Amino acid sequence: MISVGSDLSSEWCAVFIDGGYLAKVLKEEFNEVKIDFLKFSDIICPGKRLRTYYYNAPPYQSNPPTEEEKSRYQNAMRFFNALNRLERFEVIQGKTVKRYTSDGKEYFTQKGVDVRLAVDLVRLSWVGHIKVAVLVAGDNDFVPAVKAAKDAGVIVKLYYSQKKSLR
Repeated sequence: MISVGSDLSSEWCAVFIDGGYLAKVLKEEFNEVKIDFLKFSDIICPGKRLRTYYYNAPPYQSNPPTEEEKSRYQNAMRFFNALNRLERFEVIQGKTVKRYTSDGKEYFTQKGVDVRLAVDLVRLSWVGHIKVAVLVAGDNDFVPAVKAAKDAGVIVKLYYSQKKSLR
């Protein structure tokens, strides 16, 4: 059992990053500053890092895609591939879909991103692979997964923007 004041440096830790959320925070608060994801993960993970999981969805592409859509998609895939090459990193992709508001305005939303993050957090906690989970997110939808991880004895650390209200 881990006590609250204990040293976590010898415990296995996993980092879970909601990539869409982090990108929005970086853009809105820091004018799209680029970060070194490996150093970032090593800094926020207080123990031995099992893995950093980065969850995001590539940009939407219509059928057939426009040149701009192709370019945005290719840039996103290059970024995801670069992250996958980092030590102990894994990118988990969802899908971006087009939706319409009741007044006919189009918008885009990610599908399969939050649920995959929640499932991985709960799964790794309950099978005992981690003792510490670091969550970089700002979504209230993760509360049940966080509670489940805590019920498994995992210490959950949340990193979020104080300026960005939780969705």
